[in-house]
Amino acid sequence: MAIQAAMQFYSVGAVVRYLRDMLEFDEQLQDLWVRGEVSQFTNAASGHWYFNLKDDEGLLRCVIYRQRNAGLPRLSPGQEIFAHGKMTLYPPRGEMQLTVDQIEDVGVGALYQRFLALKEELEELGLFEVERKRPIPVSPAAIGLVTSADAAALRDIIRTLRLRWPLARVLLAPTLVQGDKAPQQIVQALAHLNQHAGAEVIVIARGGGSIEDLWAFNDRAVALAIANSRIPTVTGIGHETDFTIADFVADLRAATPTAAAVAVSPDITGLRALVDDGRLHLLSAIHDRLDQQRDDLSTALHRLEREHPRAQHDRARQQLAEAVADLRRQLAHRLALEHERLSGAALRLQSLSPLLTMARGYAAITRDRDSAPVASIADVAPPEAITLRLRDGEVGATVTTTRPLAEAAGGGPSAV
Repeated sequence: MAIQAAMQFYSVGAVVRYLRDMLEFDEQLQDLWVRGEVSQFTNAASGHWYFNLKDDEGLLRCVIYRQRNAGLPRLSPGQEIFAHGKMTLYPPRGEMQLTVDQIEDVGVGALYQRFLALKEELEELGLFEVERKRPIPVSPAAIGLVTSADAAALRDIIRTLRLRWPLARVLLAPTLVQGDKAPQQIVQALAHLNQHAGAEVIVIARGGGSIEDLWAFNDRAVALAIANSRIPTVTGIGHETDFTIADFVADLRAATPTAAAVAVSPDITGLRALVDDGRLHLLSAIHDRLDQQRDDLSTALHRLEREHPRAQHDRARQQLAEAVADLRRQLAHRLALEHERLSGAALRLQSLSPLLTMARGYAAITRDRDSAPVASIADVAPPEAITLRLRDGEVGATVTTTRPLAEAAGGGPSAV
């Protein structure tokens, strides 16, 4: 209480307004030309341009309002300019800034000149050639990270990988990503992942910043370490408009750390859909194969049953029974034909039998001496003994005379 009574207190707003008034009443600070190198240029949605002017001794925040930047060439990081304006203080943040109304180009800044020189050297060595770029693994089991352990970029990458590809192991090789010691640590982190970690792809990441903040990734040793990495590398350094030497050397450049995480991780949602489709296709193929195997097994069983000795015996018995039945049919048919033939022959024989002739009064004559039939008068000579066979018996006789048919026709019957 004693301190409060003895001291006079001012509000923050009062102090800020006092400092602003001091700046605005200083005529020299209200008509000021400043020479410096452009960094962290931003074209805001409002149309205002925000950037920094810097040199080896300090940094000055600048703004060119949209009413003033119409027609001005867009500024580029590393560009050295003369900027005219007045010093003001922005109360909401308590920051001094140079409100610029004119600019004149001086040339490329020192850092940017070093950047271009190294870029040209490494390009001549062929480190930027598309032919030496290696493909990035589609679904890596282990992903190496070269970034600061405390950086927001690391949290963004981890979150993205967990959402997209939680199956991968994340292997962090922590390093400084800004300052004089950063290049050496980045080289060591790359060497560690190449030698020991077993990563399939390496992400080199850092959040946005000025050309000075990103300068560790424009280091020659870092570029060579990336080029010599046996593991494919992906850079996600700064914002979309930021380019470093590391981006040109890496196998793939992503616009941001999050984009780098996306580049090295497949979307597990899409993969799950592919797996589901593959599972359905596999199940369908398995069912088709099982159906085919069942058909093949049924065919094999049927063939086995046909080839079984019992089945062969049954078929042989069936074939024998059919052969016997066929033989019987053929024999019956043959017997019927023979019966018909014999019946016809009997009828023909009966029609030719001399018994029928004998029944009409004729006789069959044979010689007694040799039983030869007598068919002509030349077959006998008197007194030849003959036998006459009649319908109901035989009669013995003796030939007394013979007479030709002409004489017999004219006279009486011939004597016997």
